[in-house]
Amino acid sequence: YRLSDNDFKAASRDGYDVDWPISYADLAPFYDIVEKYVGITGAAEGNEMLPDGQFLPPMKMSCGEIQLRDKVKAKFNRTVTIGRAAVLTKAQNGRAACHYCGPCERGCRTFSYFSSPFTTVADAQNSGNCTVITNAVVAHVNMDNGANKATGVTYVDRMTREVKEVRGKTVILCAQALESTRILLNSSTTNYPNGLANSSGALGHYLMDHVTGGGAGGELPNMNVKPNANEPDRPNGIYIPRFRNSPSVKKSANFIRGYGYQGSGDAVFNFGAGGYGAVYKQAVKDGTYQIGIGAFGESLARWDNYLEIDKTLKDAWGIPALRISMTHGDNEKALMEDAAAQGAEMLEAAGAINIKMQARTEMPGMAIHELGTARMGNDPKKSVLTPFNQTHDVKNLFVMDGASFVSSACQNPTLTMMAITVRGCAHLIERFKTNDV
Repeated sequence: YRLSDNDFKAASRDGYDVDWPISYADLAPFYDIVEKYVGITGAAEGNEMLPDGQFLPPMKMSCGEIQLRDKVKAKFNRTVTIGRAAVLTKAQNGRAACHYCGPCERGCRTFSYFSSPFTTVADAQNSGNCTVITNAVVAHVNMDNGANKATGVTYVDRMTREVKEVRGKTVILCAQALESTRILLNSSTTNYPNGLANSSGALGHYLMDHVTGGGAGGELPNMNVKPNANEPDRPNGIYIPRFRNSPSVKKSANFIRGYGYQGSGDAVFNFGAGGYGAVYKQAVKDGTYQIGIGAFGESLARWDNYLEIDKTLKDAWGIPALRISMTHGDNEKALMEDAAAQGAEMLEAAGAINIKMQARTEMPGMAIHELGTARMGNDPKKSVLTPFNQTHDVKNLFVMDGASFVSSACQNPTLTMMAITVRGCAHLIERFKTNDV
């Protein structure tokens, strides 16, 4: 899912925190590059909160999902769309189209489901310009303090416990938000005693993870579809883009930003049916048609959600571990309460019965969408990275992952991480051409 300028420039709209130093227009060409390479199935919707992209043919929605889509559009003028997923629906770049075999969590033999080991890493190796070093657990970035340049990294071999070093003209950390920041915090020098490239003091702060726990589920009694009959068995669900605090909708009363829903609707076997033999077999087939939607809400960037190096704890390779301090606040709680109520209203409009709401605020980490802690910005006194993911303090050191996020929005962040990385690398290539490294 792409972010829109409603996300990149959210602070200008509601006054909370700061805008990203880049706009949607800056990132749109790089979204295009990533989508064409990865292969994204989806449907164009023209939604103001969720920009369209370079889509492969959309997967089919189930009968219940179509009913929800039509009723929600008619009553609320909200969008219900098929999910946008990194799964091929037609052959592309030597990878076969998805054949809907089901157990994607076991791995995809046809590589229809995108994963970096079989795509980006393989292509990098095939270029002849990449050396992959396995079992390498990076401990810290090495520095030439006199020249104020990164010279490489020190790592521990996961199997032998040997300490080794890799040298390079440029160091790019792309290890996931928490780990990239841990490496920087563990790379303190006399010039940067509080973590490498941390003259601003912002390194480790503004940790974010989408808030979950709000939503609703129910049954659609008018659906006579038998379980798994005539319904798509797909590695995907439906998505309802954010509709709160949008340009065309009045501001919500008790919270800022918003949430989007992920969910699905399908017939479910009644494995708890009574009886034996033929009676049981028939009862199992007479399952219920269930539909549910769960919200992912924006996690506000707050200084007091932060990472630091634990003073006593080390990991299995002797590298100091992280200590994480984070809570969700009142705004996140309000988002989930509203998501539960609105979800129930939409399901009711679709004809659902036995609706159950869920308005919990799950603990941070449940979304597994960790972001921030090395935010980008134009002001070196308030941010760690430039708009091109270069550290303000060390010109040949970059962080190209979710650590750079200024705000979390509510969309799954992976596509934006990848687009930001491609943009940062394109800028770095131009600097290499002019020997400005």
